[in-house]
Amino acid sequence: MDLMKEAGLTHGGFYKHFTSRDDLIAQAADRAPAEGSAKMDKAAQRNKEQPLAGLIDAYLANQHRDAPATGCALVTLGAAAGRSDQRFKAAYEKQVRTYLDLIAGLTDKEDAQAEAMLTLSAMVGAMLISRAVADPELSDVILKEVAEQLKRHAPGAASPAT
Repeated sequence: MDLMKEAGLTHGGFYKHFTSRDDLIAQAADRAPAEGSAKMDKAAQRNKEQPLAGLIDAYLANQHRDAPATGCALVTLGAAAGRSDQRFKAAYEKQVRTYLDLIAGLTDKEDAQAEAMLTLSAMVGAMLISRAVADPELSDVILKEVAEQLKRHAPGAASPAT
């Protein structure tokens, strides 16, 4: 509503630009990959030694959890994509594929695509769960522990002590 006010549009004036709610969501999802990819790439570059660890740390940060409106669209739109039309699913898939390629490019493992799927799935799932639980301490632990496990599994990570 604030966005519509800032644009000088009424509720009806805003929605007349779209054929349906699904059209609005699909158009928003079409634009999300470029913005999200830029954020993830920037996060990876913060850790020159281990860019995948940098991406994991940035994604599974409390700040990301606490700002769902500006966070990853995969988390916020996942359930809606599953119930939506093919256009929305295609836009969502485009973002998934973009992130998988980015993450796979940060690993030198032979099975980079599978590693990327594991990493992305764990990050999105951990973020979703951390936002959904009522206990703030549990939320923090979920983010911290999933990040630690992913970094331990990441290429270049030190082997755990035995």
